Amino acid sequence: MTSVTSVTVRVPLTIRRRGGRKMIISPDGVATDARSRTPADIAVMHGDPALVKALARAFRWKRMLDDGRYGSISELAAAEKLDRGYVGRVLTLSLLAPDIVEAILDGKQPAAMTLPALMERFAVEWEKQRTWLLRQKRGI
Repeated sequence: MTSVTSVTVRVPLTIRRRGGRKMIISPDGVATDARSRTPADIAVMHGDPALVKALARAFRWKRMLDDGRYGSISELAAAEKLDRGYVGRVLTLSLLAPDIVEAILDGKQPAAMTLPALMERFAVEWEKQRTWLLRQKRGI
């Protein structure tokens, strides 16, 4: 008869809500949708889903306005069935410096850089944005 040895492995995981979904955050910071059933279902999540979605919308909407598909933010908001003010605030995200957009997409933005924080007014000048970002990273 063979003996059975059991081994207990403990992995420190954190469960957080991001964009209305439960995400499992592993010790190395990689996020996985808590509903994943098999390894094939695992999606590596880099950026904050709400921020990433807002950035995608901002650049998509900007392209639609630039291409002349819509003549104004009001027309765009009506077509998207969204509040004009919200559409305008999201569109300002297209003014972020490219390196800040990349940091957000990679999930390397400071914790204070949330969608509500970015929906407030921010400097249009990229250098001022970078200064603000640096201060956030230092916790100033």
